[in-house]
Amino acid sequence: MASILTKCPVCNGALTIKTLQCTSCGLELKNDFEPSPFDRLDAEKSTFLLTFLKCRGNMSLVQNELQLSYPSARKKLSDLLAALELADTDSDEQKEEELDMQNWVTDPNSTKASEIIKTKLKESGGRAIVHSISGVAYEIKAEPDGKSFSTEALPIKPNYTYDVFDVIVDLLLSQGGRAKKGLARARNARLGDPNFEETTVVGAIAKNYLGRKVGESSFDPVFALAAVLEWAGIAHNERGYLELTADYLRRREQ
Repeated sequence: MASILTKCPVCNGALTIKTLQCTSCGLELKNDFEPSPFDRLDAEKSTFLLTFLKCRGNMSLVQNELQLSYPSARKKLSDLLAALELADTDSDEQKEEELDMQNWVTDPNSTKASEIIKTKLKESGGRAIVHSISGVAYEIKAEPDGKSFSTEALPIKPNYTYDVFDVIVDLLLSQGGRAKKGLARARNARLGDPNFEETTVVGAIAKNYLGRKVGESSFDPVFALAAVLEWAGIAHNERGYLELTADYLRRREQ
């Protein structure tokens, strides 16, 4: 069956559908039927759409399937959204420079939390939505340096590097796979205070990642970092504590 023509082959004017006919009983409906935006897609955009759906939106798989660079794949996605009248021309995402991660070196077989998360972000096109334990959604974005990430939940400079997740996992492993999150967001909280000890997640970050000493204050980023660990399938984000997942522990044993 031929695809629907939406442009006149003589003058390139818009074509309308005048008649619909039932293949079973022959009933005919006559009217001016407007083709949908999907009907108007050219072959290239249709192929990209089908590939995008087949790959479940995984831009890395789309790139491999169509042999495209990341910027080219993102451009085709933007063109597709525009053709389907779904593009937001004023969105900040379209104005940002596309992130080319093709040359990023990642190890998909690594058991390091930093590598797992970096690889998963690359597969997601450099962006992902994670959810806090209270259900708040945060977007995390890979940074061009290939070592750090950013999120509106943590408006702090410099950006956190992926190594922070290794610090958290090392703490969880040292405590049998589970540790208290702790709380440093209380006003004037300092490393060593109750619920801000080195044995808590926030305390381990303060000491082993940020280099804080006992008695020094530090920001508490656990609410956002815990959401990323859960998104990556590394740890369960529970109220008051983090616990390594059974899948991640099995991965370490292989």
